[in-house]
Amino acid sequence: MSEPSAIDAASKRLALALDALAAAVERRHDADLGEETLNAQLHAFGADRSRLASELDAEAARARALETTNREVAQRLDAAIATIRSVLAPGGH
Repeated sequence: MSEPSAIDAASKRLALALDALAAAVERRHDADLGEETLNAQLHAFGADRSRLASELDAEAARARALETTNREVAQRLDAAIATIRSVLAPGGH
């Protein structure tokens, strides 16, 4: 092998190695961006989960309060119905 052809071959190998390195750097950069995107999505999902859990707790408390109110109204209606029946019954008062 003559010296110029050895230099040409080494230059070609160096160029290929540099191209491979550049491609690896690009892949790593893309992977890092993908990881950052996934981390941002994970953070957003965590925040949504916390917000939804809080809203669920508030709605559960509201449902319990409505159930209590419903029971109280039902008891009052039962008492009112009983009173009306006793007034309307023959010999009532």
